[in-house]
Amino acid sequence: MRYLSTRGGVEPVGFAEAVMMGLGTDGGLLVPERIPTLSADTLTGWSQLSFQPLAVEILTLFVGDSIPRADLVGLVERSYSTFFHPEVTPLAEHGDRQWLELFHGPTAAFKDVALQLLGHVFEYLLAREGGVLRIVGATSGDTGSAAIYGVRGKAGIEIFILHPKGRVSPIQERQMTTVLDANVHNIAVQGTFDDAQRIVKTLFNDLPFKQQYRLGAVNSINLARILAQTIYYFYAWGRISGGDLRRRVSFSVPTGNFGDVFAGWLAKRMGLPIDRLIVATNRNAILSRFVETGVYRAGEVYHTLSPAMDIQLASNFERYLYYLLDEDPAAVRALLAEMEQTGQLQVDGERQRRVAEDFDARAVSDAETLAEIRRVYRTSGYLLCPHTAVGACAAADTTDAVVLATAHPAKFDAAVVKAIGIAPPPPPPLQGLLERETRCVELPAEAEAVSRFMRETLDTSAREHP
Repeated sequence: MRYLSTRGGVEPVGFAEAVMMGLGTDGGLLVPERIPTLSADTLTGWSQLSFQPLAVEILTLFVGDSIPRADLVGLVERSYSTFFHPEVTPLAEHGDRQWLELFHGPTAAFKDVALQLLGHVFEYLLAREGGVLRIVGATSGDTGSAAIYGVRGKAGIEIFILHPKGRVSPIQERQMTTVLDANVHNIAVQGTFDDAQRIVKTLFNDLPFKQQYRLGAVNSINLARILAQTIYYFYAWGRISGGDLRRRVSFSVPTGNFGDVFAGWLAKRMGLPIDRLIVATNRNAILSRFVETGVYRAGEVYHTLSPAMDIQLASNFERYLYYLLDEDPAAVRALLAEMEQTGQLQVDGERQRRVAEDFDARAVSDAETLAEIRRVYRTSGYLLCPHTAVGACAAADTTDAVVLATAHPAKFDAAVVKAIGIAPPPPPPLQGLLERETRCVELPAEAEAVSRFMRETLDTSAREHP
């Protein structure tokens, strides 16, 4: 399998190079040269697999010969040995719904499913090929801690994570800033997540800087993140269907960066019997508005009870746009230029109809989020994080949809207390966080300030450890 850029300026590369490149050198996102199509027999057989063997089968389609199968098996086993549930991503039935629990990893959020794997893949490739990697990422809350836990202490890797100061939950902030390993660097940006994400893209588009310091990405701009996230869609369908291809399953996906729901779309394109994919957003409704109108327009970033979704520019939207425009890089560049000039882009009527075939969508208010946390708790005793509650609200008209439970409710205890008056008990990864020592630097929301800090940090490290 080879990988191309959505903007057409990257020669086809293999899996290993695609993972290490992160963002395309032309500013685009990497996508598979072709999307595999799975046979009925394959889907039926996979439905009986436990999570780790299923992960190996799916990843093999995309890894090709970049990683020998025996090595891939070892990487998968090590990656998911850190999870606190034997099924890794179990289905739970509470009240009138099934919930796909994605929060049993070391940071209690769905990002662990991909980032535990990606950290081991990075380490494996660096050990095999030599060199160093400097990871740069922006987070609205969960990506940062999951990425840090994925690479902390790993040889040859330094990680710089930007988060918007005061716009992540206290637990999320502590999960990042209490990791004191020498290769971990936290930056609180004086701005929004979109500001942090813009800085990261600016650094990657500075090709001399990127090449000099060998930058790599852990945000969902890294294709490996998306590939790993397809696994739990296949796993959930297998548990529900028992391999019956007539059984189609709908999923409601809380999303801000479009990565998690794009992974579901990719699984569906591969042949997984998915019925509806529901794009669940909070008040920052750029994605739900696009599904409903065909217009993608950024606005003010609102601070909500579901802060990981407080995003106006979804970094994975460009991947979907590429396929919506029939894999035409020139058309992608033209629409992105329109967005740059006017602040919005719009697809034509025929493509808007295709979007409506691919997705349903709904934006959910904070009041609705609290009401859903309260309703589910009172009727079933099950606690939701606010992001999961957004997914449940958005699926109100699709009663059989599986809701992706994206984080443990204890990560957002203030919202849960506001809804039901009771704080959720923390799982093992979150216990004692607020009492630990922290380390973080605060910087203005400027690419120059961040690049200067990175240069000083890395150059000092090189002098001290030549």
